[in-house]
Amino acid sequence: MGTAIVLTVLVALVVLAGVYLARSRAAARQREVDDAKAEARRWVERLGGQVLNLTGTDLAAQQALADAAERYTAAGSQLEQARTVEQARLVTDTALEGLYYVRAAREAMGLDPGPPLPADRERERAGSVTERRAVEVEGHRYVASPEPGQDTPHYYPGGRVAGRPVPRGWYSEPWWKPALVAGAWGLGSMMLFSAMFSGMAGIPSAEAWEAGHDAGQQDALEGADGGADAGAEVGADTGGAEGAGFDGGGLDGGGFDLGGFDI
Repeated sequence: MGTAIVLTVLVALVVLAGVYLARSRAAARQREVDDAKAEARRWVERLGGQVLNLTGTDLAAQQALADAAERYTAAGSQLEQARTVEQARLVTDTALEGLYYVRAAREAMGLDPGPPLPADRERERAGSVTERRAVEVEGHRYVASPEPGQDTPHYYPGGRVAGRPVPRGWYSEPWWKPALVAGAWGLGSMMLFSAMFSGMAGIPSAEAWEAGHDAGQQDALEGADGGADAGAEVGADTGGAEGAGFDGGGLDGGGFDLGGFDI
């Protein structure tokens, strides 16, 4: 009888411990969600303050502020629906993108852009427009520039769209938007990218871009290819040297037979 009571008590303790542990974990997760939402709300409110208090004085600033307002609306909607840490972080990302547009608008109006925003790896790796380019692709004229202008009123803060890097800069039109909406690039996208950015410093080649690589990844791949080519050349040279008489004579007799190192 006593043994049964002890077992019952032990089982009850194990159950209570499990319940306590589950509740503790749930409370910890909820605290993480609440903290992430509080951080997201801070950025959304900062974006809202800028959007509601700024008025564009030219076409470029007006367009950038319109894009910022879109992000503000989207971030507010996302915040209301956020139930996880990941969803809250997406809200922060949306709000930060809106603030990049605000900075661009302020710069276009000659105002202080304000304090720097947190660095974003994908935006940095996407590169930026470093020179003005005007190209014609399939009968349509496209312009890219590092500065805003009457013919380049559309800003993009840089980053990945449908898996490919889009450089930061000002453009005659948002040529990346169809891919942003559809989640995939059209057939003529590689031709447009090549015409617009070919040879521009810090921008990947059209082939690397189509494969989803940024300029840094392209350099690394080319370096690897170069190393492989160099290795092949060294192997060929070693084979030639062996054939020319290094396998044999004093070396072979002294135990340094290079035959074991054939490539």
